[in-house]
Amino acid sequence: MLTREIAEAIVKETMNRLNRNINIMNDSGMIIASGDPSRINQVHEGALEVFRTGKPLIITSENTVQWEGTLTGINLPIEFQNKIIGVIGITGEPKEVEEFGGLVKMTTELMIKQSFLALQMEWKQRTKEMIIEELIKAEPNFEAIDQWLNLLHIQLSPPYSVCIIEIRERTVQNQVLIKKIEDIISEGQYLVGFLNVNRLFILMSGLPEKKTTNKLLYMKETLERMGIQFKIGYAAQVHELNKISIAFKESDLALFIGDDERLMIPYADIETKALVYQLDEALKQRYLQRIFPNVSHKDIQTLQAFFESDLNITETAKALYIHRNTLLYRLKRIKEEIGYDPQRFKEAVPLQLAVWMYQKK
Repeated sequence: MLTREIAEAIVKETMNRLNRNINIMNDSGMIIASGDPSRINQVHEGALEVFRTGKPLIITSENTVQWEGTLTGINLPIEFQNKIIGVIGITGEPKEVEEFGGLVKMTTELMIKQSFLALQMEWKQRTKEMIIEELIKAEPNFEAIDQWLNLLHIQLSPPYSVCIIEIRERTVQNQVLIKKIEDIISEGQYLVGFLNVNRLFILMSGLPEKKTTNKLLYMKETLERMGIQFKIGYAAQVHELNKISIAFKESDLALFIGDDERLMIPYADIETKALVYQLDEALKQRYLQRIFPNVSHKDIQTLQAFFESDLNITETAKALYIHRNTLLYRLKRIKEEIGYDPQRFKEAVPLQLAVWMYQKK
């Protein structure tokens, strides 16, 4: 627990405040950090005595010869979880340094505790992200997943809700954002972790679908208040652990295919389009060549606006900022050139599929 890095940080912080030389010794009595670099790696016999007795040791000019490698001052045990893990020595006249020795000891132990908690948090978060990485694989290693979950005392249970938050711009640190999301979920068992620098994975378990949807809405509102630019893609609930990878893929597709203007995109809203996106590339090209042998960008734009307006002439004309008669002329020309009538539902369906395939090229 008492590493050289932590010891050096303690020495630097304490010396800045006290303007006194500070030494930190490990359980072998070796000086591992000091304001006097020449003393590092020397054995401090006074520290060994502190380890042996568990009590502070004051070294004066009269008894300094008794403890090899020491100077006048006070040496105090550093305790963590009821165990002595090191010794801190303050160099100077004992009467001068003794009065603030207790404060130095308390500050040192607090810094070690904070470092330990930070390491624990880092370890736990990395373990969560290892679980996430495994769960989203096509063939997860469930034995490893169970072991990691046991270490974290997490017990996942159905139903499982998966979502991905794609972050475009932010000013908050990863851990702050994770903590904010975890506070919003707050119930059931969950995993939250970054897949990469701008994608946050969230798995909620054991909660009904309505409750998870409400929590997603609250996440959206919270992220908006924080000034974060984002999109949320989420899948329908699954009831088996081995289906989480499918829910992840669906959430990913919702982000990839969904309208950039929408902040929350359920997979259900783009499911038909997603099926088209997952077709074999050669199959799509053959279909496009048959439906759209010669098509212009204006034709694609017209058809997409027409389909998004539910085949409504007036609404489409408004969306395209053109006259109604101009739109009717365009639709008639498309019918004559392609052989499919966009105004007939049965013929509009293959055209819509072709438009989606064209847009993905």
